[in-house]
Amino acid sequence: MKVGIIGGTGKMGRLFSGVFERAGHEVTCSGRRTRITPMDIAAGSDLIIISVPIHVTVEVIRNIAPHLTESQVICDLTSLKVFPVREMLCSKAEVIGLHPMFGPSVRSLEQQTIIITPARCSQGNLGWLTDTFRREGARITITTPEAHDQMMAVVQGLTHFVTLSMAETMRKIGITPAETEPFMSPVYQIETSLAGRLLSQDPGLYGDMLRMNPFVPAVLEACEHAVGDVKRAVLSGERGVFEELFSRNSSHFGNYCDAATSLTDSLIEVMVKR
Repeated sequence: MKVGIIGGTGKMGRLFSGVFERAGHEVTCSGRRTRITPMDIAAGSDLIIISVPIHVTVEVIRNIAPHLTESQVICDLTSLKVFPVREMLCSKAEVIGLHPMFGPSVRSLEQQTIIITPARCSQGNLGWLTDTFRREGARITITTPEAHDQMMAVVQGLTHFVTLSMAETMRKIGITPAETEPFMSPVYQIETSLAGRLLSQDPGLYGDMLRMNPFVPAVLEACEHAVGDVKRAVLSGERGVFEELFSRNSSHFGNYCDAATSLTDSLIEVMVKR
């Protein structure tokens, strides 16, 4: 099979180029500095993969969609799925949305999650694509574009919002991570490391994930109300008010609390041994 990756000279594109090459497929990539163009990829590939920044994904799809045929498959690697899948469906090709839940710095797909949103495709094409990823050790989640974006509003939107809010709070009160280092607990170190990791990344990527997901505003509104509830419980001065709020959330998390304690204990053990 001929696989063409638009944006394939980028880090994520190169990662997936290796995946398909190891599976025995012929891979061609286009990028900003290549002579090969997206139109060349569209004309000469059985499988076309779009691996470009979120904010230009629709434009790239629109440019090539009218030229695709029923015998081709088009996919994207975007962190959001509703709007790119909708645009890909304007073509005649089979459409399978992809979202790798990891960055391009991973060493392999082993135990990494790839979310697949098949929109218009044969079982055969869906099967060989998932098999290709599973042979590399990936874990596959299959869902719809709408369900994907709703879940990403929490998994990415809420998580990044809270992490960025922590960093913004520390900046506003004039405290740096370096100043807190002599006072760090292992859990605090994990939290600040996550903030530092996020802030070392491309702000455009994280901004697009937050701004362009249509389900994020409702989640952030709920978060705003939740912060108010927690604040009121803390400032109430009443032990029972805080304990009631804490217990509600502990019950909501259920058995995950024990699993999370075990996981973070393992992380802390590794940190201590370093």
